[in-house]
Amino acid sequence: MTTKKMAIIATKGTLDMAYPPFILASTAAALGYDVQIFFTFYGLQLLRRDLSSVMISPLANPAMPMPIPMPVMVQMLPGMESMATMMMKQKLKKHGVASLQELRDLCLEADVKFVACQMTVDLFEFDKSEFIKEVEYGGAASFFGFAGDTDICLFV
Repeated sequence: MTTKKMAIIATKGTLDMAYPPFILASTAAALGYDVQIFFTFYGLQLLRRDLSSVMISPLANPAMPMPIPMPVMVQMLPGMESMATMMMKQKLKKHGVASLQELRDLCLEADVKFVACQMTVDLFEFDKSEFIKEVEYGGAASFFGFAGDTDICLFV
């Protein structure tokens, strides 16, 4: 029996967009899939050693449920991003959802392979010391070698 494979491309580094790749990857790994996540552009933020700077913005996010309707002008005020992030983290904790750090650690424990896009690392002049040590580096072509043989390939 061959092992099923799943590839995920993570392109966004906000709190709300950080959860899907980690939840999907950890679930697939728990089900026995061989999983890789290819982090590119802003998704590289999810590979930083410190995840505390990962935030959410209510601005230009019309589907975000807010406790009260909030005009766009209010959403762009200083401090709204921090407030929205705090509210989301409280909601996640209240409902027993794992933290971003816990989900990332769970993926690593389940042998999910994290691949950072080398072109994006170079483009944004990141220092590799900013990222967790478990990261591998490669280009799109190296990722295609894995993704081309997957049962499931997702772009989030």
